[in-house]
Amino acid sequence: MTLLIAMAVVVVVLVVLIFLSNVINYIPNDRVGVVERLWGASSLARGLIALNGEVGFQPHVLRGGLHYFFPFQYRVHKVDLVTIPQGEIGYIFARDGHELVDGQTLGAIVDTGIEDAAAFLKAGGQKGPQRTILREGTHAINVAQFVIITSARVHGLLLSNEEKDTIDQMGKVLRDRNGFVPVVIGGLASTVAAEKSDRPDDDPRDVLGVVTIHDGPVLPPDEIVAPRVGEDPANKATFHNNFQNINAFLRAGGRRGRQHQVLVEGTYYLNRLFATVEFARKTVVPVGSVGVVVSYFGKAGDDRSGDNYSHGELVDTGCRGVWKEPLLPGKYAFNTFAGKIQLVPTTNFILKWSPEVTNAHKYDENLAEVALITKDAFEPLMPLSVVVHIDYRKAPLVVQRFGDIKRLVDQTLDPMVSAYFKNIGQTKTLIELLQERSAIQERASTDMKERFAAYNLDLQEVLIGTPHGSAGATSGQRIDTILNQLRDRQVAKEQMETFDQQQQAAIKERTLREAQARNQIQAELTKSEINVKIKTNEGDAAIAAAGKEAQVININADAERKRQIAVGEGKAAATEAVGKAEANAIRAKAEALTGEGARMQLINDLGKQFADALREGKIAIVPKIALGTDGGNALSSLAQLANAFMAEKLDGGDAENWHSWLNEQPRE
Repeated sequence: MTLLIAMAVVVVVLVVLIFLSNVINYIPNDRVGVVERLWGASSLARGLIALNGEVGFQPHVLRGGLHYFFPFQYRVHKVDLVTIPQGEIGYIFARDGHELVDGQTLGAIVDTGIEDAAAFLKAGGQKGPQRTILREGTHAINVAQFVIITSARVHGLLLSNEEKDTIDQMGKVLRDRNGFVPVVIGGLASTVAAEKSDRPDDDPRDVLGVVTIHDGPVLPPDEIVAPRVGEDPANKATFHNNFQNINAFLRAGGRRGRQHQVLVEGTYYLNRLFATVEFARKTVVPVGSVGVVVSYFGKAGDDRSGDNYSHGELVDTGCRGVWKEPLLPGKYAFNTFAGKIQLVPTTNFILKWSPEVTNAHKYDENLAEVALITKDAFEPLMPLSVVVHIDYRKAPLVVQRFGDIKRLVDQTLDPMVSAYFKNIGQTKTLIELLQERSAIQERASTDMKERFAAYNLDLQEVLIGTPHGSAGATSGQRIDTILNQLRDRQVAKEQMETFDQQQQAAIKERTLREAQARNQIQAELTKSEINVKIKTNEGDAAIAAAGKEAQVININADAERKRQIAVGEGKAAATEAVGKAEANAIRAKAEALTGEGARMQLINDLGKQFADALREGKIAIVPKIALGTDGGNALSSLAQLANAFMAEKLDGGDAENWHSWLNEQPRE
């Protein structure tokens, strides 16, 4: 029993000794072993890695499996393999190697890579942060020589607190630069850049990357942007593939600082310790504009402005200065750190001299109404609008001369236009300014074309607003009074015209209503018109018949008259003859008769003649003229009647004799 216990103790002691002596080491396949020699050789003269078997960290690493060592001579540090996730970047910090030279911030890339520490050091690898980066995958790296910094962790053997602070600071810088992921143009970074843009209507993906290099030779003192290098893919030695091949970039003569070359849409695996990227908007030259390039970069060029232009030089594309050829409408990946693009409108744009109205282009935001003094001492304010056009071929001349359009408006056009209209105002009364507005406007357009042409501008039109007084001023109140009077006068004229129109409309309406009423009773009206025509025709026929009848009656009456005249004349002649005969007879009888018998005979004869006269002559029995009587006897009345009759029937002599005879007769 005691022997067994003793043997067990010996076995345990041997196992512990073997474990402590590191004679046998097992390395799992997902880990590597970093070997550190403790004794049995000379100490290192310099550096950290023992390339020649000295005491210290050995350059090679142990992979998975059993490894045997001399007892107590080596220590094996088992560490995880370095794994870089998909789409991430790992950064390297070398503890050993050659010193960095002046002006160098990152260790040079060696062709052997970093998985073989000995080869790295023998090839001239340098200590410190490296230009080399690790891409996706798993790497067996000696973390005693190289500290690998990823987004998730730091792979490396901690040697001192000071070194830890250095590594932590390096990791912080990389996180601030978003350096553990590749640069993506047109993705999330574009959206972030769009949020900071002053042009929210732009496509958030229309961004570019401006690269700043932090390693390599410095720029000359007179340069602010590093020139383009290594852009030819055919030259493998210098083609740096958008700053991703650092050695090629430096071989091509690349320099530190902001680069003229920019990054456009795509994904770029850039070492953010070597190159940082700023996102900027692409330059969009809209339709109706051109972009005049003012370049801060390039060689000095020859003047292309011409002999008649003395306000500056225009240079060829790619040279420093104002480019002679503007950029036409389109989208450009222009590095705004290397120059600027001044947009110049080529369509007509309006400048308004009015504080209440400012156009979207903002060129006229500092313009105010022109203060005039008229001939009759009024001080109106005149609003103006000027339509201007710039020839796209002359746009570089305008930019070279004035810098930008707003400066042109504020420093040149405003005083020139204001002075012109002040001069016009002094020659016109206020009423003339109002009534001659069209003529003044036409004259101004003609006079100012030449002045605008002197500044390489095309004046299209000058538009004049209504002069008015300033608010609250006495002169302004007087102007407003005059304007109100003119307005009232015009309103009165308009009212008169309105009344005339209303009167005409009323007449038209009455005519319309009559037509409508006539249309409604058209059948009856037609019938009545036909009846009227019928009656008219009948009347005309009756008139014609009456006329014919009248003619017949006239003819008959004329014939009857002639007949009666003939009969009367015959009767009168006969009567006259008979009367004469009878008178003679009576005279004879009277002469023959005497006494009462003769008198009665006369009365009988007269009564017979009187009766015949009544019958033949149609004499009224009752005379039309009543003879006055005194109530005498009938004989007296009859005698008077006979007397009248006989006077009518006898001629003058007989009647007189008759009366004489009758008066001589005795009265009862």
